[in-house]
Amino acid sequence: MSLENTSIVVGKLGAPYGIKGWLKVHSFTDDPVGIFDFSPWLIGQQGKWQSFKVVDWRRHSKGFIAKFANIDDRDQALVYTNAEIFVELSQLPELPQGEFYWRDLIGMSVTTDKGYSLGIVDDLMETGSNDVLVVKANNNDGFGQAERLIPFLTDTVILNVDAEARQITVDWDPSF
Repeated sequence: MSLENTSIVVGKLGAPYGIKGWLKVHSFTDDPVGIFDFSPWLIGQQGKWQSFKVVDWRRHSKGFIAKFANIDDRDQALVYTNAEIFVELSQLPELPQGEFYWRDLIGMSVTTDKGYSLGIVDDLMETGSNDVLVVKANNNDGFGQAERLIPFLTDTVILNVDAEARQITVDWDPSF
């Protein structure tokens, strides 16, 4: 079963905690506690996917620990150490107008307000002050840039995101 187009990674399981089947949880969500808003979690091991329900969780040290239904001892929990936590895309909340999930921006074409094609969004990076688009240039770019880092600053750099056309318009100097 492939989860590639129907789910998203929201965290990762760590080592077992204690002897009653608890596992450490590393959240990748903006608000780390938000990972527990999703249920069920999909955990994959050796190509087989299982659905898990978190029955209890708590803060522990700088992270979290969680207890799953039907995992009652350390040996059962040990099997899931370092497994990624997926949830169905349908569980993600609707975003307000003008906000986007990173996954929605990847693959969009980027052009300047003057009509120059800068390439395709390959990735995004989080910096302290703002997110940054990693744009891979088209082969026929002509400006000698293989990759551009463009700050995701709405209204100043990012002029428009057209999700339907998969197009981002930016105010950006193509030679930069």
